[in-house]
Amino acid sequence: MATDSISSSDDELSHENAAQNVVAVDGDDNPQEVVNRLTAHTGDGIRHRAFTALVFDGDGNILLAQRSADKRLWDTHWDGTVASHPIEGQTQIDATEERLEEELGIEPSQYADLRVTDKFEYKRYYLNDGVEFEVCSVLKCTLDETTLDPDPDEVGGYLWVPYERLYENPRQYRQLRLCPWFEIAMRRDFE
Repeated sequence: MATDSISSSDDELSHENAAQNVVAVDGDDNPQEVVNRLTAHTGDGIRHRAFTALVFDGDGNILLAQRSADKRLWDTHWDGTVASHPIEGQTQIDATEERLEEELGIEPSQYADLRVTDKFEYKRYYLNDGVEFEVCSVLKCTLDETTLDPDPDEVGGYLWVPYERLYENPRQYRQLRLCPWFEIAMRRDFE
């Protein structure tokens, strides 16, 4: 894909991501340096550390969260609960706990089994708006209590879906427009 049309505009420079940093990593997830989050997601991107969290209920349903329409990349797409980036010195588990609480109001007292289950590298462009170039850890947990309090600035909607059925019947769920990192994580779960 040609990336000449991906550039920084005044709107991008004022975006909240321009004030945040991510951890650039090599292909083995070894930290290299701290880079600006907006810079890491524009042009050809800079490989950086990320995570996606897959949250389940006790019946094998996964909690999908629709990304807010205000998200810069993959706005209104459906994600496997939450995804983000740990900051320098933060563990994947700590970062995930923070995002679960901030985005969906899920507190650590609602689960006891949050763990890293997989890791993969991927690169995907989103329209002419940016790129994801990440070493993405997959974390999972099962909620003992499923009360949610979503932040509308982060989450456009949410739904519980039978995880195995979602994987086995992509045509039934095509209209959801799943985030690429979630699709990769799900596919790897069933391979």
